[in-house]
Amino acid sequence: MLHVVHHADYMAPPPERGTFKFDKYQLVMMELRSSGMPMTEHAPEPMPREWLEAVHCPDYVEQVFTSTVPKEKERRIGFPVTTHISSRVRHTNGGTWLAAMLAKEFGYAANSAAGSHHALYASGAGYCVFNDLAVTANRLIAQSDARRILIVDLDVHQGDGTASLTAGRQDIFTLSVHAEKNFPVRKARSSLDIGLNDEVGDDEYLAALEQHLPTVLDQFAPDIVLYQAGVDPHVDDRLGRLALTDRGLERRDRYVINEARKRRLPIASALGGGYGADQRAVAARHARSMLAMADENTRFGAQK
Repeated sequence: MLHVVHHADYMAPPPERGTFKFDKYQLVMMELRSSGMPMTEHAPEPMPREWLEAVHCPDYVEQVFTSTVPKEKERRIGFPVTTHISSRVRHTNGGTWLAAMLAKEFGYAANSAAGSHHALYASGAGYCVFNDLAVTANRLIAQSDARRILIVDLDVHQGDGTASLTAGRQDIFTLSVHAEKNFPVRKARSSLDIGLNDEVGDDEYLAALEQHLPTVLDQFAPDIVLYQAGVDPHVDDRLGRLALTDRGLERRDRYVINEARKRRLPIASALGGGYGADQRAVAARHARSMLAMADENTRFGAQK
């Protein structure tokens, strides 16, 4: 059974400026619904303003809510922050929090959007407006739903915003495995960064993950894992510099789920990056990722 969080507002009208494609989110859901896997869809509430302001600058939150984000910040984000985008990012952030709460019940749950790991304190960046991973982690701890949280970021790009927003916290550990020469040029400092060379393929990638993830899980001992499951390490990704195959991505996702669940840890995934001219192909990668993780989770049963 796949428990997936989705909302109609995840789809937004194409922006007048920028290159980001929003249509993949509906295509992902079409792929999931036609997969044949049993699935329950959950609709999130918009993320409350005070939850966002606990992590992001209140003035920036106000700019997003009122669609008055300065042009220089919009350029850094990559598209205009319209009223539709404002509603969308509140729902996608609420979706990651809901996925985490569902994971605590069912072992694994997925948000069909978000993974916005480049968003910083007072600005968005790299197609990210608010940082759902940092906001969700902060809220889970604030309301005593977790004491220690591990954020595993396997997007091809370093999770610089997440690292910056959680820097110095002893209750949140950030692990980022990424292409070292890819965006952002100036990296932040995660709790643990694994920068990979260009063209790294399946076996070398999995070896790096196997070398570090179990140690982090055992030594940090989190209560829950938030997983940024970007599919942009794929060999055909337009913005990636790695060379994972379809099978390599599946091995990666099943491994992460297995390592968390065999320790009885709930794990929630956010969609993350995936880019290409063929949006259906990109959406299919995202869908296969969630389906593989849900299938792996069936080996362990419900969390409670």
